Amino acid sequence: MKAPLAPWIAMFIAAALVSCASQKSATLEKPETPQKSDAPVLIGRIASIPADKRFVLIQSYANQKVRSGTILTTRGTQGRTANLRATGESLGQFAAADLQSGTLEVGDAVYSRHTPKPIKPPAEAIMKPELPDSQELPAP
Repeated sequence: MKAPLAPWIAMFIAAALVSCASQKSATLEKPETPQKSDAPVLIGRIASIPADKRFVLIQSYANQKVRSGTILTTRGTQGRTANLRATGESLGQFAAADLQSGTLEVGDAVYSRHTPKPIKPPAEAIMKPELPDSQELPAP
């Protein structure tokens, strides 16, 4: 005696539809937008240090412009670190920076960290709040 084929086909179609539905819902979810990292970014190396050690030349690894006033940090061997302030002067792949603190040597890595601009409050928030008019107070 032959078993009916219709129930087996119906179970197969139902299983296929259920598996397709679970795959579709996973693809409809919004992909997460990558968060901007606050980690320092390697921008170059110390190319030269003049004898007075008041400023340095930084050789960029990529075509990155360092804005004037940007604070940069360096890291070298034996735990050497220094803070630099970009002057905004550049020529080709080289940029100048003033030494603020620390010690450094030629070849030390130079890092920059993105610091967002401060948010300005709306003009209404800056205005002084209005004080209520002086009215007669009720008698106690």
